[in-house]
Amino acid sequence: MNNRWGFLTLALTVLAVPTAAEAQFEISSRASSIQIGGRAHAQYAASSVSDAENDFFLRRVRLIADITLNDFVSARIQPDFARGKIALQDVYVRLGFSSKFRVSAGQFKRAFDIFELSSSTDLSIIERDARVEGVSGCAGVSGICSYSRLTEKLRYAERDQGIKIDGSSGRVSYQFTLTNGTGINVSDENDAKSYSGRLSLAASEKVTFSAQLGVHDYVFPFRDMRTERGVDTKTARGVAWGADLEIGTWRDGAHIQASVIRGDNWKSLDSSHNEATFLTTQIVASYYSEKSGRLAGIEPLLRLSFGDPDTALGKNAGTVVTPGLMFYLQGKSKIGANLDVYSPQSGDTEMSFKVQTYLYF
Repeated sequence: MNNRWGFLTLALTVLAVPTAAEAQFEISSRASSIQIGGRAHAQYAASSVSDAENDFFLRRVRLIADITLNDFVSARIQPDFARGKIALQDVYVRLGFSSKFRVSAGQFKRAFDIFELSSSTDLSIIERDARVEGVSGCAGVSGICSYSRLTEKLRYAERDQGIKIDGSSGRVSYQFTLTNGTGINVSDENDAKSYSGRLSLAASEKVTFSAQLGVHDYVFPFRDMRTERGVDTKTARGVAWGADLEIGTWRDGAHIQASVIRGDNWKSLDSSHNEATFLTTQIVASYYSEKSGRLAGIEPLLRLSFGDPDTALGKNAGTVVTPGLMFYLQGKSKIGANLDVYSPQSGDTEMSFKVQTYLYF
């Protein structure tokens, strides 16, 4: 019940004070300037699965502190308080040698997936992985076979701890990350490291092509038959690669993001620890129409997502179709609805209806 009241209170707050949506608060501290902002996303999700829970909950409650020491050193701290728990998201220090070369150390998103690297405050889809409560059958990653479910759960995307190098020159930009590979707020489990790289070329102001490569290290148990040690562990690596295309920009008419990824499904192993090969692709298209009055804009959207966790097997893939609509109040504060329709190659089609309010400050 508390989550329901939290959802309604947040929705009323967004509707009542849209003029504060883009406000930023800046303070000074010891040899620093600190800019404070944040976001709060409240969601209602209903599933077509008969025994699934239909739930009101706080999806994200984040405060962001952007710290500037000088022209060379900056930092970000971003804790999340959703569901009554505190979890650190972005936490890093950045050294800006130039626009062509910057080095960050801490916790951040790996340099891989366009949909993961796009902020939740910009995306028109409510859930990247299009989750459907009560559906769990995708090989290796559980849940549904969708684009972001595969890239996130196989840890090619999402946040991790390590070092990031990025920069841009002219129409070319790049990112490279060297990380633990164990994910957000988790210590490393071995001496190996994971790494990802992403290279982008802006063909024009509104068209960008990118390619990416991710290598993830993981630990698996094995039995050494030559000794009496019994079950031990080994480190192996999964590799994924892909390309994506972005046409247009956020909140400016037509906007399209499309990507295809192929790689090792290291969570789906046979008795000899041979990895499966996954293939996934996704396109999200939206059109922002600027309005006047209480609404700043309206944005219809459509997502098509396909995920195959093992290309060597038949009838184990799934398709997601997501029609949706966003109502912008001001800036990035908005209210949206998505209908995620999941159709597995083997099994029944299920749906999830989601409504979410976005408060951005």
